Amino acid sequence: MSLLAAAGLWGPPGLLLTFALHPALCLRPAPTSGPPHRDYCVLGAGPAGLQMAYFLQRAGRDYAVFERAPRPGSFFTRYPRHRKLISINKRHTGKANAEFNLRHDWNSLLSHDPRLLFRHYSSAYFPDAGDMVRYLDDFADRLGLHVLYNTTIAHVTLNKDRQAWNGHYFILTDQMGHAHRCSVLLVATGLSVPNQVDFPGSEYTEGYESVSVDPKDFEGQNVLILGRGNSAFETAENILGVTNFIHMLSRSRVRLSWATHYVGDLRAINNGLLDTYQLKSLDGLLESDLTDLAIVKDREGKFRVTLKFFLEEGNQSADAITLPQDDNDNFAMRVAYDRVIRCLGWNFDFSIFDKSLRLSSGGEFSKKYPLVKASYESKGSRGLFVLGTASHSVDYRKSAGGFIHGFRYTARAVHRLLEHRHHGVAWPSAEHPVSQLTSSIVRRINEASGLYQMFGVLADVVLLKENATAFEYLEELPVQMLAQLETITGRRARHGLFVINMEYGRNFSGPDKDVFFHDRSVGHTEDAWQSNFLHPVIYYYRHLPTEQEVRFRPADWALPRPTAIHHIVEDFLTDWTAPVGHILPLRRFLENCLDTDLRSFYAESCFLFALTHQKLPPFCQQGYLRTQGLVGTESLRRHREERRFPQGYATVGRRREDGAQGPEGGPLAPGPPLLQPHDSNKEEL
Repeated sequence: MSLLAAAGLWGPPGLLLTFALHPALCLRPAPTSGPPHRDYCVLGAGPAGLQMAYFLQRAGRDYAVFERAPRPGSFFTRYPRHRKLISINKRHTGKANAEFNLRHDWNSLLSHDPRLLFRHYSSAYFPDAGDMVRYLDDFADRLGLHVLYNTTIAHVTLNKDRQAWNGHYFILTDQMGHAHRCSVLLVATGLSVPNQVDFPGSEYTEGYESVSVDPKDFEGQNVLILGRGNSAFETAENILGVTNFIHMLSRSRVRLSWATHYVGDLRAINNGLLDTYQLKSLDGLLESDLTDLAIVKDREGKFRVTLKFFLEEGNQSADAITLPQDDNDNFAMRVAYDRVIRCLGWNFDFSIFDKSLRLSSGGEFSKKYPLVKASYESKGSRGLFVLGTASHSVDYRKSAGGFIHGFRYTARAVHRLLEHRHHGVAWPSAEHPVSQLTSSIVRRINEASGLYQMFGVLADVVLLKENATAFEYLEELPVQMLAQLETITGRRARHGLFVINMEYGRNFSGPDKDVFFHDRSVGHTEDAWQSNFLHPVIYYYRHLPTEQEVRFRPADWALPRPTAIHHIVEDFLTDWTAPVGHILPLRRFLENCLDTDLRSFYAESCFLFALTHQKLPPFCQQGYLRTQGLVGTESLRRHREERRFPQGYATVGRRREDGAQGPEGGPLAPGPPLLQPHDSNKEEL
């Protein structure tokens, strides 16, 4: 049977049988002579490589990580050059919820070991890069990850083989000439090649990767920095107080992260040059395409900027070349510079990958990043996945996928895809009665870190069961894979679905946006759709969208046009638990979509609150316990007995202090009529 014919068997009913009957679908080949085989090869022991290794190890898979350095995190032994990370290390949030705290911990990888949280390695809000090296070292060591250190992979190619599940194996050759074969290749090598722009005189520039970091080397000098990202401003910040002046040149205007809401844009920690420029203290920013310029060296050894078309071929002397100030004595860059520093970012290293892998198309953008799909699988080679910073093309300038606090979740999503594709393990889900739908959504939007950090890229999906009596909850699915949900997860979407996404307002982010404008805050529920700041958006679909609908969705929409949509109004505290402002509108939306009544969803939670806490939250006090009785279910009776509460235990006036939802139990027994009239929204809760 062919792979296409076998594809119909993939899914819960026949998956294990399929693997038993069709060994070609399994990863491990039959024993043959040749290089040692592994199911999974991971290139690079940086944060992304170690994160994937953790998931593979927890699942009991056959894998190895190849690392050229003698320890993990070799990038952080050199970069950033001035050693201060710009990923925040927020050690205190006032919350005990570990998942919530990860929203504000941008350095920790995901693991089951609470000792492996980055807050144990540094007390600094912006930690030192050396602390990251120590952390990654401990992460690999304590978890016993299989890393082959001092192993440089010099070449990667394909070997076609009919025994392979996709028709080929990946062959990795190390610096000693030893070959390694694997079925799936996970590339986590990051961006390591300095980006260089070829223009006349570019050989006079010093690179960010090698320029001195000692401010004394720049005392009394005129410095020109090419670039306008965090590395450029980091370099400027280091020498700002010792130079005569710093000019910064780039083809685009400066993009501030607090305006674009993109963490890769200029962060406030490095923007001292903006002050000195706008307050007229000699430093300045200029815009020009570098390819239109040239740098020439004068007889005094200083560097002059001129226009490319002024150059005569073969003549690089400033004394013989026309300078712009010869025609325009007000030319901004008419001064001579002592140093020119190139800070133009990084590119992916394609050099070790054979052209047969088709990682790059040769286009401008694909020179920086490999070509990958929304699933992080290479567009050119099935079975090759790109992780970490190098996978950022999926959400470039949109979300946090190029940074630890984002790609730790995309790595987990890739692992879940692989678990289903190769091992028959369906995407993790939890099934609940529909009475718990609102509480499940409320819990996730208030706690989940993956949704919060990978906004617009990873979303939760609720799959409704027949007649909407129950639902399955899937966490953090790549939203652009929604049309392929059944194929990649092993779950069925036959009776409608909800997608829970986090989004900023459509016209709120951008380098030219005034994000501090008056009345920027939206507080009324009826205006929730106009919310500017990050807030939850719930999409309802009667049917699973098609690939064409996903591909040709409306401009600036994260998802195809839904049957119905609901915005939960933004909240200054990012705490969407207000009974009237957040929960009631959400519940009404869900009821309208499902044509059912969900007011009973809180009854069981209120009952459990009463059993375990001193005071009830307002939505219990103002609604259910005043107007509705609660017939105990068997699960509630068991809960009471396990906790050894007396039969007549009081239920009024007790509250859960942490505001979390109560434990989940069985379906509620019928109570008083649900559609009785209410005097206010609060009583309707």
